[in-house]
Amino acid sequence: MTSDGTPDEATVLLRVHGSLARATLNRPRAINALDHGMVRVLADALTAWEKDERVSAVLLDGAGERGLCAGGDIRAIRASAVTGDRRAADFWRDEYHLNARIARYPKPYVALMDGVAMGGGVGVSAHGGVRVVTERSRVGMPETTIGFVPDVGGTYLLSRAPGETGTHLALTGTAVGAADAVYTGMADHYVPSEHLPELVRALSETVTEAHVVEVVGRFAQTAPAGDLASRRAWIDTCYAADTAEEIVARLRAHGDPEAAKAAETIEGKSPTSVKTTLAALRRARGLATLEEVLEQEYRVSTAALAWPDLVEGIRAQVVDKDRRPRWSPAALAEVADADVARAFDPAPDGPLGLAEPGAGTARTGP
Repeated sequence: MTSDGTPDEATVLLRVHGSLARATLNRPRAINALDHGMVRVLADALTAWEKDERVSAVLLDGAGERGLCAGGDIRAIRASAVTGDRRAADFWRDEYHLNARIARYPKPYVALMDGVAMGGGVGVSAHGGVRVVTERSRVGMPETTIGFVPDVGGTYLLSRAPGETGTHLALTGTAVGAADAVYTGMADHYVPSEHLPELVRALSETVTEAHVVEVVGRFAQTAPAGDLASRRAWIDTCYAADTAEEIVARLRAHGDPEAAKAAETIEGKSPTSVKTTLAALRRARGLATLEEVLEQEYRVSTAALAWPDLVEGIRAQVVDKDRRPRWSPAALAEVADADVARAFDPAPDGPLGLAEPGAGTARTGP
């Protein structure tokens, strides 16, 4: 059984309709949060479907009305941090390998990012070749809220968003709608949710790999306007600062009410997470491939298991739900640069083995 009472064997539904292989994350009461077993099932399915000549494309979606996937099973991660065992590290190792596999999958990989797609949900969708959002989509990396750092390739995606928009989203943990998900490079197409069943039926027909984008394009529309493009003036100016403290100071001094709100939001997040996230984003910009960034994220993720803020942040958000975390250190200025730097030290169990010569990376579509 998973933590929400769903039988393990039912947490991912796998089937093939026509030329379309479909994986449905099936923990709706947990907004389809990923556990280790689900990661393994997805990885094995991708291997089988890659070899299956009947399959022209793969589609990922989520059960229920709330979303594709709310992230990883953070209760289990907290338990691992408390006991000091290897469960969280083993989960991340397999999850990050899955993220890299999705990015270079040789057949079209279509992700329906309807509703919530956050954290680990971004990892199994936004690296795919064809990424669909709807009017219900909320896409983001909220890790600084729980004393963690964006992972699953999130720092790769956000470090490559226009201007400093990715820095803004990462530090504040803000989730965005369809238009902004497309604008930042986390999605490709907007399709109203009412048309998703018809889209799936169309993809289920005998469709060659080259026709997948054409089929999705028949249903795609222009998304309702987003916010980030119109806010680039203050976002780019303020988030270009060298330190988190200076970013907050610029946001407060700018004069735009939205900038002031961003400053207040950042100051409510884990100071250790905010400063480490900023460093991870800046380092990710200098790394050429997703695989290299995932290697970096694994080092940071395993380091975070020793942070008091990870245990405390998850307690405040999902265990006790008092939304009153007691961060340690409590302020940005109290987080030592040396402590941030140590988060990038080699992982205790070594690298993932992804960033090797010739591994390459690409978001593969038709």
